[in-house]
Amino acid sequence: EDVPSQTFDDKHYFCGKETFPVYESIFTEEGETIRKIAIEIEKPPQIEIHVWTIRKGILHHLYVEKLSKREFEGLPYFKLITRTTLSQWKIFSEGEAQISQMCESRVCRTELEDLVKVLYLEKSEKGHC
Repeated sequence: EDVPSQTFDDKHYFCGKETFPVYESIFTEEGETIRKIAIEIEKPPQIEIHVWTIRKGILHHLYVEKLSKREFEGLPYFKLITRTTLSQWKIFSEGEAQISQMCESRVCRTELEDLVKVLYLEKSEKGHC
């Protein structure tokens, strides 16, 4: 069975919940990976970017920066990966705080991947909203 492509702007897709675009950028240089996950928030209008620096699978540095939409539009390499709700973003942020402590001294590739998956919303079945 073919799965229809996700139309991010279709509110019916997410049962009418307000969703926000999520972007990702991954850059690797000299054995270090910098992964950025960004969400576009409307009030106040800004982009919140969570930056992870990973060396040999270990999360070495994590920080959050906030930019205006105009500043964000000038950044290269970001691609839209999904839309998410603020409640899912909160779960992501809380999980990120736990992982940053847990992964200071050990490899956490799967934990980081699973954390990003939290942002992807499940399509609701018709009539189950």
